[in-house]
Amino acid sequence: MAVLQQKESYPSPLSFYMSHIVVNSNLQRRTKEHLFIVTELLRANLYEFQKYNLETGGEAYFTLPRIQTIARQCLEALEYLHHLRIIHCDLKPENILIKSYSRCEIKVIDLGSSCFQTDNLCLYVQSRSYRAPEVILGLPYDQKIDVWSLGCILAELYTGDVLFPNDSAVMILARMMGILGPIDMEMLVMGQETHKYFTDDYDLYHRNEETDQIEYLIPEKSTLARHLQVPDTKFLDFLSYLLQTNPRRRPTARQALQHPWLSFAYK
Repeated sequence: MAVLQQKESYPSPLSFYMSHIVVNSNLQRRTKEHLFIVTELLRANLYEFQKYNLETGGEAYFTLPRIQTIARQCLEALEYLHHLRIIHCDLKPENILIKSYSRCEIKVIDLGSSCFQTDNLCLYVQSRSYRAPEVILGLPYDQKIDVWSLGCILAELYTGDVLFPNDSAVMILARMMGILGPIDMEMLVMGQETHKYFTDDYDLYHRNEETDQIEYLIPEKSTLARHLQVPDTKFLDFLSYLLQTNPRRRPTARQALQHPWLSFAYK
C-alpha cells in the first residue's frame, strides 16, 4: 500500500513512464477495510503469450524489433520506480502484461513484493530463475537486481528458453558461471550465503541428497553468444551489459536506456 501511495502522489517529470506501470488505479474502500484496486483490462502476460505462440507454431511474435520495444518500455518503467527509490523485486515474464499486440505495448505489474531501498531488505526476493547473483549470495542489493531480471527475460524472449532454469540455487550459480564467467572474489568473500554454495577455498559444491556426500560442481563452459545464437552483436552487447554478475558493473535503468542498441533502427 505504501508503494502505491508513493507512486500515486509523487509529482514527477517521469510521469510518461507511469504509462508502463499498472498501478495507475482507482482505490476504493468498503466495509471491514477491504481494499479494492481497479485497473484497466490488459492482455496475456509475456510467459503465457510466448508459450501460446510457440505451441501454435505461428509466426514468431518476439522478433528483435519487438524485443527492443519491450526492453525500452520495461526500462522506462523501472527508471520511474527506481527514481522513487522503489525496487520491484519480482520482475519476470508473468509480471509483464501486453496492452496492445499490434503496437507491442506492455505494462509492468505486481508490486506486491516491492520495497523501498531504505527498507530492511529481505534476504529472499525475486523468482529463482530471475534472481540476481548478489541476492543468491546474501549481499546487499539495490535497484540493479531489477535490471538483472530484465536481462534474463529478454534472453528468454529471444530463445524461447529460460536462461537460468528453476533448479536449485547452486545449479543456477553454476550455470551463471558457465555462461557469464566466474563470480568476483569480493562478492564471494562478502556474501552471507556464500558458505552454502562454496567451500572455504571457493569451489562450488552441493550435497548429494541420495548419498549425503559433498560433490564439487564444475560449471559447463559456454558463452552468452553461444547460448543465444544471435547474429545481432548490438543486442548481444546489450544483454551482456544487463547481465553483469557484479552489480558494480551492471547499469542502472537510466544508464541502460542510453545503450546504442535501443536507438538502433531495424528495417
